[in-house]
Amino acid sequence: MTHATKEHDVQIRPVEPADAAAICDIYNHYIEHTTITFEEVLLTPGEMAARIEACTRAYPWLVCVDDGVVVGYVYASKWKERAAYRHTAEATVYVRAGHARRGCGQALYAALLPAVFERGYHVLLGCIALPNEASVALHERFGFRKAAHFTAVGRKFDRWIDVGYWQLVGGSPRVDHPSGWSAGRR
Repeated sequence: MTHATKEHDVQIRPVEPADAAAICDIYNHYIEHTTITFEEVLLTPGEMAARIEACTRAYPWLVCVDDGVVVGYVYASKWKERAAYRHTAEATVYVRAGHARRGCGQALYAALLPAVFERGYHVLLGCIALPNEASVALHERFGFRKAAHFTAVGRKFDRWIDVGYWQLVGGSPRVDHPSGWSAGRR
């Protein structure tokens, strides 16, 4: 499917095995230079390919392609191990450095949300290392609301980092929202 962004059209499609190296490149930037992820060791394309394969057995994983280059990705994954959490998933989105605020994240979330709820998940969570105004704004644009704030639970680059959880319960398509998506119980 094709989505218009602020600059031009991009393609949103399911992840393919050949995307692992590009996804690894995007993610490794965040590992190496930011506190957005708490991982500290860079991944190899093989490790990323294994993560993609394991995740896509039960959850959607989509990529944003601009002029043949993967510039972002989004996926849902298991939130917790206990059986009672089986109707809850966690969303993760990353956009290639230098491509932020061009609409890729919005296009990815607009495609991910229906895919998650159509698979029968009831709640989607976004875990955000704080501060991160761009991620908070993206989640809230799609109807996520802040549900939790944990102080100083992560440590990276010799500093303590807070984490917030944003939550979307159920959902249904809505024509008057720019993304076509609205929060609310079905």
